[in-house]
Amino acid sequence: MWERMQRYDAESVSPSVTVGTRRETERTYSALHSPECTLKACPTNADRTIRALGLSLPSNVVVSGAGTTLKRISFFTFYLLLFTCLPLQAQDALYRCRENVTYELQGQVSTAIHNNPLWLQANRHGLSSVKNQNGYAMAGVFREAAMDSDYVWRIGYGAQVAVAYGFTSIPVINQLYADIHAGRFTLSVGSKQRPMELKNTRLSSGSQTLGINARPVPQVRFEVQDWWNVVPRWKWLAVKGHFGYGALTDTWFEDSYLKSGQHHVRFPLYHSKAGYIRLGDARKFPLTLEGGLEWATLFGGSAKNISDVPGNNEKKGYGPMGFVKAIYGGGSDASDGIYGNAAGNSLGSWTMRLTAYPGQWKVSAYADHFFEDHSGLFLEYGWRDALIGLEVTPPRNPFVTSAVYEYITTKNQSGAVYHDHTEAVPDQISAADNYYNHDSYSGWMHWGQPVGNPLYYTGLYRDDGTLYISGNRFNGHHVGFEGNPTERLSWRLLFSHTKSWGTYARPYAEPRRNSSLMAEVTLQPKLQPRATYLDYKKRRADLLRGWAVTAAFAFDRGTALGNNTGIQLTLTKRGLLH
Repeated sequence: MWERMQRYDAESVSPSVTVGTRRETERTYSALHSPECTLKACPTNADRTIRALGLSLPSNVVVSGAGTTLKRISFFTFYLLLFTCLPLQAQDALYRCRENVTYELQGQVSTAIHNNPLWLQANRHGLSSVKNQNGYAMAGVFREAAMDSDYVWRIGYGAQVAVAYGFTSIPVINQLYADIHAGRFTLSVGSKQRPMELKNTRLSSGSQTLGINARPVPQVRFEVQDWWNVVPRWKWLAVKGHFGYGALTDTWFEDSYLKSGQHHVRFPLYHSKAGYIRLGDARKFPLTLEGGLEWATLFGGSAKNISDVPGNNEKKGYGPMGFVKAIYGGGSDASDGIYGNAAGNSLGSWTMRLTAYPGQWKVSAYADHFFEDHSGLFLEYGWRDALIGLEVTPPRNPFVTSAVYEYITTKNQSGAVYHDHTEAVPDQISAADNYYNHDSYSGWMHWGQPVGNPLYYTGLYRDDGTLYISGNRFNGHHVGFEGNPTERLSWRLLFSHTKSWGTYARPYAEPRRNSSLMAEVTLQPKLQPRATYLDYKKRRADLLRGWAVTAAFAFDRGTALGNNTGIQLTLTKRGLLH
C-alpha cells in the first residue's frame, strides 16, 4: 500500500511543510525500517514527511542539527502511523473529485432496409437497436480515478443518459456509477460499461459470458481491476478479479414485449464473479500465459409461466441463502421437481490467452469454453464447444494496427441426450444444455440482447413477442481488422459467417446461414495547442478540438437474420468540463 502513498499538497495539511514525492516517501519508508540511518543525502527528511501527513514523530526518532537519525521503528508503529492518516487521505480524495472532470456529447442515426444489420447494433453495451430506423442523443460526465494514480485513495464516477427512438426504451440510463479505489482494491457501485477480459474489445466477436453486447447491469462490485503481482519483486505471477451482486432492470420491457403465456422472471437478481491469473514477465521472457474463470448467476425474483405453461408461477424470493447459493451454483428451484438442479440460471466460461512477443510483433492465441451447468464447469464431457481466437499486432505501420480471427462452435452442448437418473437407469446424463436459454428466466440476456456473444442472435430480430435464442447450436468464423493511416483517420472492418442448426429441442428443418459485414471510418481533427485570445487562427482550430465523426456501412445476408443493409452516422464531442 505504501507504494501508492500520494504526494500531499502542503497547503492542505500544513502551510510550512514541503511534501516529498512518492519516490522520496519510499526512501523514508526504507529508512524507518533500518536499524540506523542518517538521511543527509535524501532530498526530504523523514520527520517533515510524517508531519506533512498530520502526524507526530515517534519517541524513538532523534532530531539532531546534522540531520535526522532514525534508530529503529517497528512495523506496528509504522502502520499505526499510516492508518491514522487514512481519514485525511479520504478527505483529500473527495476534494479532488472536482478536478479533471470530462464531458461527452454524442448523437447517432441509423437507417436500414429491413432490420438494422448485426454489426451496427452488436457489442455496443446495449446502446443500439435492431429497428431499421433508430438513433439517440446522449450526454455524460466522467471522472477517471486513474487521474489520481499516485494516490492511495482515488474516486471515479460517471453519469451518461440518452434519449432514443426505435429502442426498447426511450430514456436510456447508459451509465451511472461511482468507483472508490483504495490501493489495489476497488468498490464499484452502479451501472458501468466494462471491457472484455483477455480479448480485443473492438475486434473480437465477444466473450461468451461477460460480454459487451447488452446494457450494463447495475451492481455493487468489489474488484481488483489491474494485474496485482503476488510477489512484488517478481513480476511472473499476477492476479485480478471481481465479485459482485446486482439486479436486472428490464422487467417492464419484458412485461410489455412478451406475448401472453411466455415465461420470464420479474425483478431477478444478478451475481457475477471472475478470477484471472497471469504467468510470466514479458520484460524478461517474451511469453505470458493468462487464464481464469468467469461465472454468473441469475436468481430470485418472481417466475411467470414456467416452461411456457400459462399460470405455472413460482416465487423464488430474495432470501439470504439465495445469495449464498448463487456463489457456488447450489440449491434448486421448486419447478425442478425431484431432480434438483442449480437454483436460478447459472453459467460461465473458462478462458485463457497465450501471448508471445517475437521482435516488435505481438501474437496471442486465446480460448473461451462456455458452460451451463456443473458438467460443463468440471469438463465432464470434454472441451468440444469453444471460441478459439488468434490476435496479431504488427510493428507500428500506417496500414493495420491489429487483426483478429476467431472460430466458434457451440454445436455439441454436452450431447443431445438428457436423462435424470432412475432406479432402472441409474446413470445421470446432463446434456442438451440449451445455451443462453432457460425454462424460468428469459435467458442470458438484458433488455432483449444476449449479455455474452452476439452471434447467439437475439430474438428481437424475429419481432414475434418471444426472446428465445432459436439458433444456439452453430459454427462460426469471425475476422476483424483496424488501422490508423493518419493521426486524424482510423478504420475498422468486421466480418462474420455462421451456420446454425437451431436448438436440440427445436431444430431447424434446414441449417440457416448468415454473413454479416461492417466497414467503419472515424475522422478526428488534429489536436491543436490551446489558443490565446488574440491568436485567431488557433482559436478557429480550437473549435474542432474533441470532435469526432464516425460513418459505418453494414449488411447481413442469409436465412438466419434475413437480408439487411444499413448505414450509421455518429457525431461525438469530448472535452474537459473542470
